[in-house]
Amino acid sequence: MPARLSRVMLTAALAGGLVVALAACTDGAPSPAPTASSGVQTGAPTTSPTAAPVLVPGGSAEANLPFFDSVNAGLVAQSTAANTTPDGKAFISALRDAGFTVTDMQVTPDITTVGVKADTIQFSVALGGQCLIGQFGFGEYHSLVAPLLGTGKCLIGETRTIDW
Repeated sequence: MPARLSRVMLTAALAGGLVVALAACTDGAPSPAPTASSGVQTGAPTTSPTAAPVLVPGGSAEANLPFFDSVNAGLVAQSTAANTTPDGKAFISALRDAGFTVTDMQVTPDITTVGVKADTIQFSVALGGQCLIGQFGFGEYHSLVAPLLGTGKCLIGETRTIDW
Protein backbone atom coordinates (compact mmCIF):
# COMPACT_ATOMS: atom_id res chain seq x y z
CA MET A 1 0.00 0.00 0.00
CA PRO A 2 2.81 2.53 0.73
CA ALA A 3 4.23 2.03 -2.79
CA ARG A 4 0.83 2.81 -4.32
CA LEU A 5 0.57 5.92 -2.11
CA SER A 6 4.07 7.02 -3.22
CA ARG A 7 3.12 6.58 -6.86
CA VAL A 8 -0.07 8.56 -6.40
CA MET A 9 1.82 11.32 -4.55
CA LEU A 10 4.51 11.43 -7.27
CA THR A 11 1.86 11.61 -9.99
CA ALA A 12 0.05 14.39 -8.13
CA ALA A 13 3.31 16.30 -7.65
CA LEU A 14 4.21 16.00 -11.35
CA ALA A 15 0.71 17.06 -12.41
CA GLY A 16 0.81 19.98 -9.97
CA GLY A 17 4.18 21.09 -11.33
CA LEU A 18 2.86 20.97 -14.87
CA VAL A 19 -0.17 23.04 -13.87
CA VAL A 20 2.07 25.64 -12.19
CA ALA A 21 4.38 25.73 -15.19
CA LEU A 22 1.48 26.11 -17.60
CA ALA A 23 -0.06 28.85 -15.46
CA ALA A 24 3.26 30.70 -15.49
CA CYS A 25 3.11 30.80 -19.30
CA THR A 26 0.25 33.29 -19.30
CA ASP A 27 0.97 36.98 -19.03
CA GLY A 28 -2.29 37.82 -17.32
CA ALA A 29 -3.10 40.54 -19.85
CA PRO A 30 -6.69 40.49 -21.08
CA SER A 31 -7.27 39.51 -24.67
CA PRO A 32 -8.17 42.39 -26.94
CA ALA A 33 -11.86 42.67 -27.70
CA PRO A 34 -12.88 41.71 -31.22
CA THR A 35 -13.42 44.63 -33.51
CA ALA A 36 -16.12 45.02 -36.09
CA SER A 37 -15.14 45.12 -39.71
CA SER A 38 -15.71 48.51 -41.31
CA GLY A 39 -15.45 47.22 -44.86
CA VAL A 40 -18.24 45.81 -46.96
CA GLN A 41 -17.59 42.39 -48.35
CA THR A 42 -18.40 41.86 -51.98
CA GLY A 43 -18.45 38.59 -53.83
CA ALA A 44 -17.96 35.16 -52.30
CA PRO A 45 -16.14 34.92 -48.99
CA THR A 46 -12.58 33.70 -49.25
CA THR A 47 -10.98 31.24 -46.91
CA SER A 48 -7.44 30.10 -46.90
CA PRO A 49 -6.54 26.68 -45.59
CA THR A 50 -4.41 26.71 -42.48
CA ALA A 51 -0.95 25.44 -43.27
CA ALA A 52 0.17 22.39 -41.30
CA PRO A 53 2.90 23.18 -38.76
CA VAL A 54 6.42 22.34 -39.89
CA LEU A 55 9.71 21.75 -38.11
CA VAL A 56 11.80 24.91 -37.93
CA PRO A 57 15.41 23.65 -37.99
CA GLY A 58 17.55 25.86 -35.75
CA GLY A 59 14.37 27.53 -34.49
CA SER A 60 13.45 28.12 -30.88
CA ALA A 61 11.34 25.80 -28.79
CA GLU A 62 8.50 28.33 -29.01
CA ALA A 63 8.72 28.31 -32.82
CA ASN A 64 8.64 24.51 -32.87
CA LEU A 65 5.86 23.99 -30.30
CA PRO A 66 3.06 23.86 -32.93
CA PHE A 67 4.93 21.13 -34.83
CA PHE A 68 5.78 19.24 -31.61
CA ASP A 69 2.09 19.34 -30.65
CA SER A 70 1.00 18.30 -34.13
CA VAL A 71 3.25 15.23 -34.13
CA ASN A 72 2.16 14.17 -30.63
CA ALA A 73 -1.54 14.85 -31.21
CA GLY A 74 -1.33 12.81 -34.41
CA LEU A 75 0.16 9.88 -32.50
CA VAL A 76 -2.53 10.12 -29.81
CA ALA A 77 -5.29 10.23 -32.45
CA GLN A 78 -3.79 7.29 -34.32
CA SER A 79 -3.50 5.27 -31.09
CA THR A 80 -7.05 6.15 -30.04
CA ALA A 81 -8.36 5.00 -33.43
CA ALA A 82 -6.49 1.71 -32.97
CA ASN A 83 -7.77 1.43 -29.37
CA THR A 84 -4.21 1.44 -28.00
CA THR A 85 -2.28 3.74 -25.68
CA PRO A 86 1.00 5.28 -26.89
CA ASP A 87 4.04 4.66 -24.72
CA GLY A 88 7.31 6.57 -24.38
CA LYS A 89 8.91 4.66 -27.22
CA ALA A 90 6.04 5.61 -29.55
CA PHE A 91 6.31 9.33 -28.71
CA ILE A 92 10.10 9.40 -29.09
CA SER A 93 9.95 7.41 -32.33
CA ALA A 94 7.30 9.73 -33.78
CA LEU A 95 9.33 12.82 -32.84
CA ARG A 96 12.51 11.30 -34.30
CA ASP A 97 10.72 10.35 -37.52
CA ALA A 98 9.38 13.93 -37.72
CA GLY A 99 12.93 15.34 -37.64
CA PHE A 100 13.77 16.07 -34.00
CA THR A 101 17.21 14.91 -32.83
CA VAL A 102 17.19 11.90 -30.49
CA THR A 103 20.24 13.11 -28.54
CA ASP A 104 18.20 16.17 -27.51
CA MET A 105 15.33 14.03 -26.15
CA GLN A 106 14.39 12.55 -22.79
CA VAL A 107 11.53 10.27 -21.74
CA THR A 108 10.33 8.96 -18.39
CA PRO A 109 9.82 5.22 -17.82
CA ASP A 110 6.59 3.52 -18.90
CA ILE A 111 6.76 1.15 -15.92
CA THR A 112 6.98 2.28 -12.29
CA THR A 113 9.53 1.00 -9.77
CA VAL A 114 6.92 -1.46 -8.49
CA GLY A 115 6.38 -2.91 -11.95
CA VAL A 116 3.04 -1.40 -12.94
CA LYS A 117 2.23 0.74 -15.97
CA ALA A 118 2.90 4.42 -15.28
CA ASP A 119 -0.20 6.60 -15.21
CA THR A 120 1.61 9.37 -17.09
CA ILE A 121 4.77 9.73 -19.12
CA GLN A 122 6.74 12.85 -19.93
CA PHE A 123 9.03 13.42 -22.86
CA SER A 124 11.08 16.38 -24.00
CA VAL A 125 13.24 17.90 -26.71
CA ALA A 126 15.93 20.46 -25.83
CA LEU A 127 16.18 23.28 -28.38
CA GLY A 128 18.39 26.36 -28.06
CA GLY A 129 18.41 26.62 -24.27
CA GLN A 130 14.71 25.81 -23.97
CA CYS A 131 12.65 22.65 -23.71
CA LEU A 132 9.58 21.33 -25.44
CA ILE A 133 7.93 19.16 -22.80
CA GLY A 134 5.02 16.84 -23.48
CA GLN A 135 2.99 14.78 -21.03
CA PHE A 136 0.51 12.03 -21.79
CA GLY A 137 -1.66 10.30 -19.24
CA PHE A 138 -5.26 9.48 -18.45
CA GLY A 139 -6.02 9.84 -22.17
CA GLU A 140 -4.87 13.47 -22.36
CA TYR A 141 -1.89 15.21 -23.92
CA HIS A 142 -0.42 18.48 -22.62
CA SER A 143 2.70 20.45 -23.54
CA LEU A 144 4.69 23.52 -22.65
CA VAL A 145 7.91 25.37 -23.35
CA ALA A 146 10.22 25.67 -20.33
CA PRO A 147 13.79 26.82 -19.72
CA LEU A 148 16.58 24.28 -19.88
CA LEU A 149 17.57 23.11 -16.39
CA GLY A 150 21.00 23.78 -14.93
CA THR A 151 21.81 20.11 -15.61
CA GLY A 152 21.47 20.79 -19.33
CA LYS A 153 18.39 18.54 -19.37
CA CYS A 154 14.65 19.18 -19.54
CA LEU A 155 13.22 16.60 -17.16
CA ILE A 156 13.83 16.10 -13.46
CA GLY A 157 14.09 12.61 -12.04
CA GLU A 158 14.56 9.23 -13.62
CA THR A 159 14.55 9.03 -17.40
CA ARG A 160 15.16 6.03 -19.59
CA THR A 161 17.87 5.45 -22.15
CA ILE A 162 16.67 6.05 -25.69
CA ASP A 163 18.36 3.17 -27.51
CA TRP A 164 15.89 2.24 -30.25
